[in-house]
Amino acid sequence: MPGAVPIGAIVDLEIDGVEVVVWRGASGVLCATDARCPHQWSHLAAEGAVDGDELLCTSHFWRFAADGAGCRIDGKGRREPVTGLGVHPVHEAPDGTITVTLRP
Repeated sequence: MPGAVPIGAIVDLEIDGVEVVVWRGASGVLCATDARCPHQWSHLAAEGAVDGDELLCTSHFWRFAADGAGCRIDGKGRREPVTGLGVHPVHEAPDGTITVTLRP
């Protein structure tokens, strides 16, 4: 995937039939995760947003960290763990080329 992914952007791609999203959090860390929210299978490129350093599913507000850990925030502002996302190794070359390797 040539070209940079700016902070706050989510880019969807399919690799060998696997849906993946590549996104960049506020700290500049580039992430590649499964594209579907495990809650109700929403596609995170269409129904997702980057919020700080988390990927937010806007369907039901589950949140995912760069390491794939998932949580939801309850009515009292507490984080409750939920099923996370699969994470795939991603590399960005100096020329902006991004390479994602599927993790089995």
